[in-house]
Amino acid sequence: MYILVIILVIIIIILYSNLNKRIRILENEISEIRKSQPKKQTEEIQEISETIIVPVPEHDEEKIPVSIPEEEAKDRLAPLFNFLQQNALTIAGIFTLVLGIGYFVKYAIDKNWIGEVSRAGIGFTAGAGIITLGHFLRRNYTVFASIITGGGIAILYFTTTIAFREYHLFSQTAAFSITCLITLISISLSYYYKSEILIIFSLFGGFLAPLMISDGQSNYPFLFIYITVINLGMLAVAYLKEWKSIGWIAFVFTNIYLFYWTIEKTEIITVYFYIASYIIFYAFALYNYFRKGVLFQWDILMLVLINFTSIIGTVYIFKQLQYDPVILFPVGFTLINAILLYREYTEKKSGINHSVFSGITISLLTLAVALQFKTHLITSAWAVEATLLLFIWKKTNLRIFRIFFYILFPLVIIAQLMTWAEYIDAKNLHIIFNPLFLTSSVTVFTTFVNLTLLRKLPEKREQENSFFENAFTLVSYTIIYIAVLLELIYHISEKPFITVFSIAMLFSLYYIFIILLFRKKLEISSTLQTVLLYIFLSLIIFDTTIAGTGIIHDIVGKQTDPALYFLYGLYLAPLIFTTVKIPPDSEFFRIRMSFWLLATAIVIAVSMEFYHLYIVSFAENISEIAILREHFSLLYLPIIWAVLASIFIYKGLKSNAQEYSQAGFALLIVTILKLYLYDVWEMDNVSRIIAFIILGIILLLSSFLFQRLKNILKSMVEKKKNSTENNDA
Repeated sequence: MYILVIILVIIIIILYSNLNKRIRILENEISEIRKSQPKKQTEEIQEISETIIVPVPEHDEEKIPVSIPEEEAKDRLAPLFNFLQQNALTIAGIFTLVLGIGYFVKYAIDKNWIGEVSRAGIGFTAGAGIITLGHFLRRNYTVFASIITGGGIAILYFTTTIAFREYHLFSQTAAFSITCLITLISISLSYYYKSEILIIFSLFGGFLAPLMISDGQSNYPFLFIYITVINLGMLAVAYLKEWKSIGWIAFVFTNIYLFYWTIEKTEIITVYFYIASYIIFYAFALYNYFRKGVLFQWDILMLVLINFTSIIGTVYIFKQLQYDPVILFPVGFTLINAILLYREYTEKKSGINHSVFSGITISLLTLAVALQFKTHLITSAWAVEATLLLFIWKKTNLRIFRIFFYILFPLVIIAQLMTWAEYIDAKNLHIIFNPLFLTSSVTVFTTFVNLTLLRKLPEKREQENSFFENAFTLVSYTIIYIAVLLELIYHISEKPFITVFSIAMLFSLYYIFIILLFRKKLEISSTLQTVLLYIFLSLIIFDTTIAGTGIIHDIVGKQTDPALYFLYGLYLAPLIFTTVKIPPDSEFFRIRMSFWLLATAIVIAVSMEFYHLYIVSFAENISEIAILREHFSLLYLPIIWAVLASIFIYKGLKSNAQEYSQAGFALLIVTILKLYLYDVWEMDNVSRIIAFIILGIILLLSSFLFQRLKNILKSMVEKKKNSTENNDA
């Protein structure tokens, strides 16, 4: 076995030596070719390279960044993919080497070749050796050397962790000191080598080090002093080298630690570290602003996130510990952004910077007011933040903010649903001025703002966005509807069920009616108008058959106030107005089923209201309702249907809408079939005679009216035709 391994190693060395020799020959040949190139060709190549690498000019006056085109935004990921393609083998190689060293050490331990101190010594030696190798390779192979050095640093971190956890060679203080030393060395090397890759390795190691050496006892203040020191080092390097990626890595790790500490062990001292993190990362986000007078998309996103994450953390601590005022930090952060906004105002700038600072300032002030009224923190914060992202998306037209808005808005809905669920167990809530409804009010307000902003986006009218617009609009109006409905139901929940149900139905009908009434000002799309009309008419059918009948039953049984029936009857106003105002050429009537749904709603509403009036007028008690219902169905319902059928036929001929006429004839057929197949066999002789006579007269009058109207229309067509021929002559 050992002989085979030795032979394999020898073969690899020979192959590597042979390949290395050929690479050197190739490098020499390339060098000779470059030297033999004419000077003019070299200058042309230099000119081409200068045209490719164009520095970003510094603006003197407005300093307004230009919106980034789609293709350019996509190309920003190209360097990452190129890096992975070119260095995938290197990364895999260093990872494999680290694992190989680890397996070798494990094998040596299993064989009892080395003791615990020797094991740690091998790890530290291997890590230092790999770092040294990277140092010698840095001049000619910068990226490769950075990855190699990062692997060496990783070995040092893991060796320290194992020596502390498994072998107990160090105390926790000593282990922590060693990890800090490793972090400082790695940051110094990355700065010295000018390697962003290496400092990323260093940051990951620095932030993961506390987890590696943790003994289960949480010393959070000491931990966050260490993290604050790392963040200050990150900020210094970021300002010196303009490496933006390290700021985001530090931001993510810092907030994970902060939120975990906040939830696990809520302490007032945590607030000081939130303030320190806010200052550090705000300074990081404003680097380009102070240096170049411009805010780029990732800077804006950092400003939004650092404000809202800091508010969520600090306000949560104040609420849990019952400190006042809870709006201390929202107002403080508002003032900081207001100062920057005032700076833009005094310099008479109205570009993206002005819009961003004004949006953040107004959002934070809105959130402060909401929190002062004891609204739910997460729901309110996310709702305001989503609106801010949409506002910045509109102002900058950068897709990154649209993506984050798409991500955050569903979370707002989830948070709001959790808030609404608290109505189930809530007790003694004040009308309107209670935490649940005030939280819903914040969501409703931001939703209105979202709808306004969405209507004004430049890409709104694109066909590919129409589905999203309609879905988002429908969801937004649904949120507003549920927020008000739940508050209404909560405060009338002690009343009888039929009262609660009828009031809820009446509110639903008027809510949809108001949206349809102001559809032009609200810029409701024709598709959404059709959907709302379908819902409206379906609710009419549902309301009249269930709510109306239930109210009549309770009135007859002396279980409710008769005034409730008049309140219920208010649904007729929007029904009549909507029916009269729907133009025959509207989007609603482009679907044939719309005529039938409208006709069905009208027939059911009219029939049920005559039935309700009949029961109220003649029923003495509940036991008489069944007899009166049967009598009404046999005697009066066919008459009502015949009259309605005649009206439909007349309207169809007058408006040239055949669907109305078809609905009228269909209703007549149903009336006749009902009369001959069912009613005749249930009536007494007197009722049968009355029903047949009245129905016959109505049918004859309808037929006469139809014939007369048809002749009038025929005469009008012929007159118009003769008039046209005379004009031509």
